[in-house]
Amino acid sequence: MSHFRELMEGEFGAVRASSLSRDHVFAELDGQTVEQAIESGIDLRRVWRAVCDAYDVPAARR
Repeated sequence: MSHFRELMEGEFGAVRASSLSRDHVFAELDGQTVEQAIESGIDLRRVWRAVCDAYDVPAARR
């Protein structure tokens, strides 16, 4: 979990990562936010891939 948070903050900055995790609903995560997906037990790799796909994170940083 800490590595996931580091990836999010490294890519988006602490404030934006926090906001994105709480507010953005991802179709790829069954219509959940990042926080909801984590709470429901979705694998963190799947969550990270959904974020990367939605925000066009370059392959080198995935």
